[in-house]
This record gives sequence, C-alpha cells and structure tokens, in this order.
Amino acid sequence: MKDYGTENPGGTGPTGQGATGKARDFSNAAPHQMPQNPHPSGQRPKSPIRRSQSGGGGGNDSRFHKRLGPNDFSKGLELGLQAIRQNILLVMVFTCATNLLILAIPLYLFQISDRVLTSRSMDTLVMLTTLIVGAVLLQAVLDAVRRFILMRTAVEIAAQLGNPILSAAARASLHSNGREYQTLGDLQQLRSFLVSGTLLSFLDIPFTPFFLLAIYLVHPHLGLIVMATALVLFVIALINQKITSRSFAEANQHQSRANLHLDSMSRNSQIINALAMIPEAVSIWGQDTARSLKSQVKAQDRNIITASCSRAVRLLTQIGMLGWGASLAINGEITGGMVIAASIIAGRALAPVEGAIEGWNHFLLSRAAYGRIATLLRSSPLNRDRLILPHPEGRLDVERLLFVPPGTKRVVLNGLSFTLSPGDSLAIIGNSGAGKTTLGKMLVGSVLPTSGAVRLDLMDLRNWDQRQLGSNVGYLPQDVQLFPGTIKQNIARMREDATDEQIHTAAVLADVHEMIASFPEGYETMVAADGTPLSGGQKQRIALARAFFGEPRLVVLDEPNSNLDAAGDMALARALTHAKSHDMTVVVVTQKPSLLGSVDKIMLMADGNIAMFGQRQQVLAQLEQRRRSTPAPAPQSNQNLQNPNLNGPAPA
Repeated sequence: MKDYGTENPGGTGPTGQGATGKARDFSNAAPHQMPQNPHPSGQRPKSPIRRSQSGGGGGNDSRFHKRLGPNDFSKGLELGLQAIRQNILLVMVFTCATNLLILAIPLYLFQISDRVLTSRSMDTLVMLTTLIVGAVLLQAVLDAVRRFILMRTAVEIAAQLGNPILSAAARASLHSNGREYQTLGDLQQLRSFLVSGTLLSFLDIPFTPFFLLAIYLVHPHLGLIVMATALVLFVIALINQKITSRSFAEANQHQSRANLHLDSMSRNSQIINALAMIPEAVSIWGQDTARSLKSQVKAQDRNIITASCSRAVRLLTQIGMLGWGASLAINGEITGGMVIAASIIAGRALAPVEGAIEGWNHFLLSRAAYGRIATLLRSSPLNRDRLILPHPEGRLDVERLLFVPPGTKRVVLNGLSFTLSPGDSLAIIGNSGAGKTTLGKMLVGSVLPTSGAVRLDLMDLRNWDQRQLGSNVGYLPQDVQLFPGTIKQNIARMREDATDEQIHTAAVLADVHEMIASFPEGYETMVAADGTPLSGGQKQRIALARAFFGEPRLVVLDEPNSNLDAAGDMALARALTHAKSHDMTVVVVTQKPSLLGSVDKIMLMADGNIAMFGQRQQVLAQLEQRRRSTPAPAPQSNQNLQNPNLNGPAPA
C-alpha cells in the first residue's frame, strides 16, 4: 500500500508518521506536521453544555486517575487455594477424630461378645453402652462440623473467584467466541465437589492403613486378606480411570458446544421465531446434546461396571473375613468377638476406596474444571499492571494495522495507517465487507489486531489501564445492545459511582435529553434485555448517550443513524457538533451521506485498504471527479454510500 501522504498531497494522510509509519511526538514534529486548529483564537467554540468536573473523561486535565489496585488474578487464585488448604487441614483434624471414633462400635461388639456375655455383668454393659453412645454422638457432631467447614469453603471460593473469573473471561472473549464464560460453570463444578461425598471419601482414604494395621493386630491372616483386597480395588480404580476419562472428556466437549448454541438461541430468540427456525435450531442443539449423552452413557456404563466390581470385591472380602475368621476361632487362635470386630473394621477400611471409585467421574470433572480456571486466571492479560497515565487528549494513531481472523487466511485489514489530532472527526465510508466495522472495533480495543498498533496519545491501547481506557473511550456498536435496568443505569454504563450530573451531561451531549423527558418515567424507565419498550431508533440514541458518558476523548460510532428517522438524524448531527466543541476525537462509520457534512475528514475503504483519505471537501471532490470520469451505469439511488463512485458531494 502506498503512503497516503504522497498520494494525497493536499490531504492530511497519515500525518506525523513519516516513512516508518510510527507516530512521533508533537514536540519533535516539523511545523507542517503540527496539529491544525482552524480557529484563529486557538480555542474551539464552547458548547453551552458545562463540562462535568467529575467525569471520567480527559480533555487537557493533567490529573492522574486514581489506581484501583492491581488485578492480580493469579494471586487471587493462590489465595483461594490457600484458603482451601487451611480449611482442608482443619477438616482433616475432624476426619481423624471421626475415624478414631468409628472404632467404637467394633470395640463395643468385641467387648459384648468376649466380656459381657461371659461375665454376665450388667454394670459393665451399662458403662460400655453409655461410652459408645457418647462416642457415636460425638462422631456425628464432628462429621457434621467438617461438612459445615467444606460447605463454607465452597462459598468462600465462589466469592473469591467469581469476579476474577468473569473479568478474565470477558477479556479473553476478545480472542474467541465467548466460550470462556462457561468457566463460571467450572466454578460451580468445583463448588459441588467440595461439598460432595467423593471428597470425604478421598479424605478418609489416608486412614485406611490405620484400619489395616488394626485388623493385622487381630490376626495377620485377616490383615493380608484386607491388604490384598485394597490392592485389587486400587487396580480397579486405575482401570476405571483409563477406560472412562476419554469418554467423559468427549461428553464435556459436546455439552460445552450445546451450551454455546443454547446461549446463541437465547440471544436470537426473536429471529428464530420470526423466521420459523425453531426446528433447525433445536436440531443443532439436539445433535451436540445427543453426542454428549452418548459419550456420557458410554463412560457411565463402564464406571457402573467397575463400581459394581469393587462392591462385589468388598462384599466377598467380608464373607472371606468371616469364614476365615471363623476357622481361626475354631482353632482357638482368635475369639468370635474378634472376628466380628475385624469384619466391621474391614468394611470401614474399604468403604472410602469404593466411594472414590464411584465418584471418580466427579473428581475428573472437578480436576479439569480447576485446570481451566487456573489457566484462565493465570494467563489473563489483566494480570499485568499498567501505568496510570494522565487523561488523554484524544490523538489517535493507527500504524500498519493488519487483521486476519483466527482460523482463516482472509486479510480483513491490510496495513492501515493514519492519524487524527485531538478534536478531529472522521467519517469512514466504503462498500460492505470493506473492513469498516472491524476497524471501528479495533479503534476501541474490542478486537485486537494481528499486527500493528492503535495508539491513543502515542500509547498502544493494549498498554493502557483497562479501566482508565474505558473511561476515556466511547463506542456505539452496529448491533446495539442495552442491559436490563433503567435508562439512567444504561447511560451510566451500569456504574454505581456515576453522578446525576454526568448522566445528564451525557444525555445532553447526545441530544437525547428531550426524548427521555417525554417518557412517563423519564430516566427511571426500565429497559429489558431486548430493549423493550424502546424502539430501534430510541435504543440507538440511548446507546449514543452511553458512548458520550464521562465526556470521553475518543468516540467511535458504527452506523449511528441506521435506525434513526429525520428527527434522529438531526439530533445526531447536533451531537457531533457538541462533541467537536468539547475537543472529542470522533470516528463515524456510515453508509449515509447525511453525516458527511458534520465531519472534518473522510476515509474511503476498499477491500481492507485505504482508497482515499483527507479533508472532507478534498475527498468529496475526488469522488465527484471519479464519478464524472466513470461511464454512468443503470440509475441507482444515491441514498447510501455503498458505492461511492456513484455519489456526488454531500452538502458541507
């Protein structure tokens, strides 16, 4: 692509960049590269709107933003793990006590069989019964306490990681289709594991050797039987993991795709109903769900088989313990009470292993969920601390911007470079598919370039503090979406610290105050997720006020008048005039010529390249010259600029 400065000597081109395409500081620029101010007094005419002193915008205010604190999500994850470890240690103390108290019943049976029945002492029976009842009640209390601790641990983890996960997912969605939002479901999976019986089984397993030792002390033969059974159960657990892990992973993958499609259906419910697409949409969802269920059934079948085998092995072990113990008792090596006690202890020793096998799927899902949570939080770009800069003035530099969508080889933007000075206004026109909307998204940082940079006041957008950048950028997307809440909350970007003055100023800047005042409830009018009860044009104007909230230094408007009537177009033109009087840098993506008279510069895009760029009158003159030199085709309406070659200059 040629340097635009050489192709349009009378225009502004990529000013201040030179041959390298890099932005230079104004202090080192040549006189002809200094930003021009068309007003001889050195000041732009002031709007009657008074600037808010508490707004989030910048202007020439040299004060720095207050730092809200670093977003170290990885540290938050470590704090969450530390809380889990501390609580698990406390739970292990209670688990140790409960497992010791479990021995009370086998000891009670042993004493009843070998002491009480032979001595026929009622006093001994009453004393033993009282002690055992107390031990059982204490064991129940301690077991409840450890469950309470685990439940509160799960709540604490959700409270600590919920906000970081959602923040990191929102940022990571710039690179994907939003699947990171499902990580909140992973947090729910982690919570359910912390309060499940599977975790308690894992916590009880370390005490299995203690029970084996107790059985071994009763008689070595019985101890060897239980040890052999434990090894068999361990082998069954390994086999279970090997034969079920892949199927469970496939089931989760298909279920994730089904959930994404379900979210898409909820967002596009009106289109689905209007175009009678319900059967097709349900069919697509059903295919992914069916694949998930098929893989899940396959894995669960294998898990059920291994769990049944482990249960059968445990029951056979108890039969073997009783049979072999009886033979030992017949030979006089142990007593009958010892046989019964050893059998009960063996069941307690093997129960956690069996429970772990049955809940192995739950463990695998939770481990995978934690892995996704850890990856998301540790790799989030929000972890990197950013220097809090002074409020920007609004200079915009685009340097060799290249964008190739992930997974494709199609170049959407091909090495774009241009510069806008503070207070400049630019209209981007061109055919559909020229890359206008993608460029607009990149100018506000909602889409990241493959290479190149977008700079606000010489700093790459990726190196700005996200909160500070958002306060100084306004954006009106092509597909307008409002949040459930009042008009006031939507204009204030849902910020609780927004003042009434800021909200009113944004509404006046966007020239929507009169429209809002006509509503019965004014700024307190409730808006649903789909914008009800507002019309398409009203939604667009409310979103325009949201873009102007805080008097940002850079405002990007994508097709801001696509749903507006004549009155709305006039209000939009007045809003652009207000923005100019406040030295805001404004970029407007449009297909209609009615807005061209409200901007300073025009950019014509074609196939991801800049075909023309310069002052408004200059570009319009070039378009008129091209139109006259091109043979007239069949008559077409000139109400849009999708083919600029056919349009004459718009009124200044």
